[in-house]
This record gives sequence, C-alpha cells and structure tokens, in this order.
Amino acid sequence: MPSDVEGFSYGLIEGFYGEPWSWQAREDYAPFLKTHGFRFYIYAPKADEYLRRNWRADWPDEEWEALERLRAHYRSEGVLFGIGFTPYGIQSDYGADEKAALERKVKRIDALKPDILALLFDDVPGIDSDLASRQIPITHDAIAASGARSFLFCPTYYSDDPIFEAAFGTRPRGHLEELGKGLDPAIGIFWTGPRICSKEYTESHLADVAERLDRKPFIWDNYPVNDGPEMCKHLYIRAVTGRSHRLSEWTAGLAANPMIEAELSKIPLATLAASFERKDAYDPEGAFREAASRLFGPELAAALEEDRALFHDTGLDGIDAARKEALKERYARLESPAAREIVRWLEGSYAPPAEVVAEWEGWGA
Repeated sequence: MPSDVEGFSYGLIEGFYGEPWSWQAREDYAPFLKTHGFRFYIYAPKADEYLRRNWRADWPDEEWEALERLRAHYRSEGVLFGIGFTPYGIQSDYGADEKAALERKVKRIDALKPDILALLFDDVPGIDSDLASRQIPITHDAIAASGARSFLFCPTYYSDDPIFEAAFGTRPRGHLEELGKGLDPAIGIFWTGPRICSKEYTESHLADVAERLDRKPFIWDNYPVNDGPEMCKHLYIRAVTGRSHRLSEWTAGLAANPMIEAELSKIPLATLAASFERKDAYDPEGAFREAASRLFGPELAAALEEDRALFHDTGLDGIDAARKEALKERYARLESPAAREIVRWLEGSYAPPAEVVAEWEGWGA
C-alpha cells in the first residue's frame, strides 16, 4: 500500500452486497485482524447507501456515531482504518457542482481521520471510450481534498473476466493502460485477477497486469465472499489455495472481501494469514483444522470439517429438506455465533433482497 504501509501488506475490505455486518461484529474483527497480521480494515459495504447511490447525503447521527466508535476502536487496536467510497453517477457529468459535492463528501469522511481512502468505481455502469479520462480527475480531486495518507482506486473493469462484456458492454480499449499512466503512481489500483472470483493468482498474470497498470496491482481478493444470488447459497469455509506467499513480491498488497457471515469468514481468513506466514510449508488441510478449532472449539470444528463439502461445494440447493432440518438441530445445539450463522444460512435468511438481485442482473452470478 502507498505511503502509510511500506511494502506488501494484507487486510480486509468489507465490500460485499447484501446484509451488512453488525457494528459489534465489525468491532470484534479488530483484535482478530491484529492477531493474524492483517494491517488494515476498509469499511465499504454496498448496503451503506451514503457511500454509494446516496453519497451526496450525510449519514444519520446514529450511523455516524457508530462510524466514529468503529474508527476509534481500530485505532486503539493498531489496525489501519479505511473508507471505501463510490461517487455513483459522478463520471457521467462531472462539472463544478459535482466537484463541490465530491469535496464536501471527502471532507466529511475526513472527520473520521481515516488512514486509507479508497475510490471505488466497481460495478457502476461504464459510459464510453473515455471512461478512464473521466475517472482520473475525479480521483485526483478527491485525493486533493482528503487528509488520508494512503489511497486506493478500483476500476470499473477490475478483472479480465469476460463477464464484463455481458454486464457493461465492450470494454474500453486501452482502459487499464490509460489509468496506469494517468493516475498518480502513489495510488494503489485494485485488481481481482483473471476472474471476478479468481481461483488463483499466477506470477505471469500479475506481471502482465503490472505492465498494463504501470505499477504492481493491489489484489481485491473475492474469496471467501458469497454475496451474489447464487454464491450466497454456499459457505466458503475451505482454507485458501492458489494464493502463493510470493504475492508479497508480485503485488502491492491484498484486501480480502469476506462472506456475509462474519464469524465463519474467520476460518478462511485465518488460513490466508497462515499461508503468508508459513510460505512453502503451508498446508491447507492442517490450517483449516487449526483455525476452526482455535476459533470455535473442537466440537464445532469437528462438525464443520464433516459438513464442509456440503456447505462449501453442494450448497443450499443440493441439501434436501430433511437433511436441512437435521443440520439445523445439530448446529442449534452448539450455541455459538458461528453455529447460529449456519442455522440462519440453512433457513435461507441470507438470501439477497430484490435491490441486490437487481444489481447483479446481467452478471450471471
């Protein structure tokens, strides 16, 4: 990450759609992240309309006070705190009024004294071939108004995934190259890899992206996120694979995007930390067992290992009604926050609302 963190660092971005984490869950993550070597947390839930479609408005007092408490808590734990902000629609007509609105919003965010400001143009409709030339001055204006010490930028086309063609139409030619040349070299640029949800990151792929961006990419890792209409039917609790510890050489950093289920996300996130710490000695199976047992105790860990393939791979649509009832009884007896998340998931409680489904229309996910 630029300036505030020298060299490679990994952290968390709460950047998913659907039901957001509770404020208490967010606070509880600060010591977890610190313990596992995560350097930063970026608050950017798609459900916060004041960071996205309704960005021109201010947060209600209750939500603002919760943000202030959250910022103070992360500071006390020594974990860097960031805000991810999407000035939705601004690129279509960026004139003096919109610039003033942008500066007002950034100044309001500044009151939180964030360490990191992320300008996120992900999943907003593209316009035409001059997309990059529109987004570059917006980003520089936001940064000029900000007191943050580190900056990140997410392109609208943040992967080589061909699904973008279906969702947004033809990708602007030379888009990444133009962003790379035009954006201040101190700005980290998010990239999710060859796919929106990439199974692995190879050295050759990342070297190609670095050449296009004129800097090492900053990985937005969409594992274990499960926020799409189909993805939410799975609990991605397997240990991470396909993430070499050499990402610390090939990239500027990594921000993991977790599941809607905050407690269960801790298993794959803990294994991500283990993969960087243990390098070539990293063993996914051993890391899973260790993380599950340490986080949730031996009984729940054993149940998760037994049902892991059912939750992760088969998913809700593949579990019949009788089996769901038996599983709900099993996990209800365990009486822990992680077990309660499993019961809610089995009940279909994490199904996305209509507005989230509409956001995903055309993405095939």
